[in-house]
Amino acid sequence: MTTTPAPRTRSLAPLWPLAACLVCVAWAFLSILAELWATWGSNPQYSHGYLVPLFAAYLLYARRDLLDLDRVGPSVFGGVLLVLGIALRLYATHYHLTWLDMISIVPILAGAWWLVGGWTVLRWSYPALLFLAFMVPLPYSVANSLSGPLQRLATVSSAFFMQTLGMPALPEGNVILLNDHQIDIIDACNGLRMLVVFFALATALVLVVRRPLLDKVIIVASAVPIALIANIARITLTGFLFEVTTSEAAHAFSHDLAGWFMMPFALALLYVEMCLLGWIFVEDPHAAAAAKAKANAKRAAQTPRPRSQRRPAATPRRKATPEATQPAETEIRPTA
Repeated sequence: MTTTPAPRTRSLAPLWPLAACLVCVAWAFLSILAELWATWGSNPQYSHGYLVPLFAAYLLYARRDLLDLDRVGPSVFGGVLLVLGIALRLYATHYHLTWLDMISIVPILAGAWWLVGGWTVLRWSYPALLFLAFMVPLPYSVANSLSGPLQRLATVSSAFFMQTLGMPALPEGNVILLNDHQIDIIDACNGLRMLVVFFALATALVLVVRRPLLDKVIIVASAVPIALIANIARITLTGFLFEVTTSEAAHAFSHDLAGWFMMPFALALLYVEMCLLGWIFVEDPHAAAAAKAKANAKRAAQTPRPRSQRRPAATPRRKATPEATQPAETEIRPTA
């Protein structure tokens, strides 16, 4: 009777050094993490920061098949990256550069994991580690320099679409004059919040979907115009409500319902874009099947077999001697 061997359970012992490095880095950045937590709760523009570590953890789980625990081992190259990350943080602390101090957690954690786990760990974890950068707010100088141009773009574009729809809209500075109404395009309406959130969302999408590299690049690059279009559509719809409803209803939509409207609208545009990319760039099914089979074969070759399923070592064949190769002589006995 043949018995099927039980599948071998993977030992998680090689992951303990990674967990220890994670705890040490979190302790070293405890004050920075507390500051980030306060920023996520006080600034609506970065309220998505709560979800960034959770999605990074999901990426690690989703890519668990790429982690070969038998090949986890130290690497000196990780020490180089770790030293560079520590030097970056020391430089940022000395010159009071808050953004560099916050973002240095990414190279320090990546260097620590690379140091104790080697290239196998880095290849498995680099998308999740890079995605952690989205939990850090933009530098104040960058956000301030983008605010003015985005306000002006939103004002002029929204007024143009209102005029296209037959409404007497006139842009003056960052204000749209619409009959007796005045729509102020303030800093909160410049679209920067939608731009940051949707860029992070598009990046998360390309990390989990199976698409060609060109499609992923186009999807990430299109996050900026899609976010701007969604913000312009919100302002245009607000102006339309000023014309057909009361001012109270238009203000209620602009401040309460607009945020809920922008994200589904942007996601719908992204879905349409992905459908168009699927129609334009047709993937060869034979090439895709061959690439998938090659990847599966490579993954199976890297996965060690259990002892019960390994073939026994072949017994070496003895070399034939001349005496053994000669035919045996038969003894002929005389008959009586």
